[in-house]
Amino acid sequence: MRSTFNRKRDFYFELPEELITYYPNPVRSASRLLQVTADRSFRDTTFSRIVDYLDPEDLLLLNDSKVIRARLYGFKSSGGRIEILVERIVGRNQLLAQIKGGKSLRIGAELRVGDTGLRLTARRDDLFELDVIGESSSSELLDRHGEVPLPPYIRRKVEASDRERYQTVYAHNPGSVAAPTAGLHFDRALFNALDRRGIEYRMLTLHVGAGTFQPIRASCLDCHQMHAERAVVSREICDAVEACRSRGGRIVAVGSTVVRALETAAAESGRLHPFQGETDVFIRPGYSFRVVDVMITNFHLPESTLFILVCAFAGRQRMLDAYAYAVKQRYRFFSYGDATWLERCDEVHG
Repeated sequence: MRSTFNRKRDFYFELPEELITYYPNPVRSASRLLQVTADRSFRDTTFSRIVDYLDPEDLLLLNDSKVIRARLYGFKSSGGRIEILVERIVGRNQLLAQIKGGKSLRIGAELRVGDTGLRLTARRDDLFELDVIGESSSSELLDRHGEVPLPPYIRRKVEASDRERYQTVYAHNPGSVAAPTAGLHFDRALFNALDRRGIEYRMLTLHVGAGTFQPIRASCLDCHQMHAERAVVSREICDAVEACRSRGGRIVAVGSTVVRALETAAAESGRLHPFQGETDVFIRPGYSFRVVDVMITNFHLPESTLFILVCAFAGRQRMLDAYAYAVKQRYRFFSYGDATWLERCDEVHG
């Protein structure tokens, strides 16, 4: 079903600057949680209480992608400074990256990051293909010289603690340049509580790309081209989802990345199948969800593809009301901020 809300400005809301969070909560699971139910009610609680909202019949799905040290600082052969944000590791000695200060660069140009040389081999729109020169591999380069790629709205220098806190405790597969932030609220104590209650949880993978921070530049959503990200949904996940459905449980996605991976894997037939590849699905009001019943996610930027996704899932007006409530209640916004529990509302398409 096509939505009447097709303009970027339809998804704008006022957000006070002071609610943008620069540091995580000292205790991961002590973050606040706003529960937005299907009956349009709002309930304030803490993230550690999320166990109380889950039933043993439910299935909790999380994204185990690990954030790489994707931000590099270096120099052009002319001596000019550059900042490199790696979009993904393409091969042992190859990277795909954004380069700030690289507009004048041409194919064949050589760069230096610390003691390692890089050669520009091709361009893909706003991205550069780079070869790592010498014996160092791409991963070794990032391990030696890379910095945690905090989002642009966190306006402070990276600190040593960010290496741990801008990473989920269950991160396993390296490849993301931004954290799947809904998972940042989970700690070992919370997983122990899930085990005691008998809640099943499984891991899939979606590697978050730098494009997640790119604003929508077109005024009409039809003109926006989503960035592509790599996702893996295994046969094990598909079987677990089917078993959950059979016992009458709910599919609870931890984060928009899990939603995008699952919905992509179910896109062709409407039924979940194993998937490994690129997804550039743009989920917006009017989209018919095939897999996910509940989404746990952080608070997102106005007019962003992520806020548009939650509007598609729970209803545009309901989310605008929820965010207005969150602002009034002084919830903390964005990557290091608080979280929401959203129940799907199929009858709402605007």
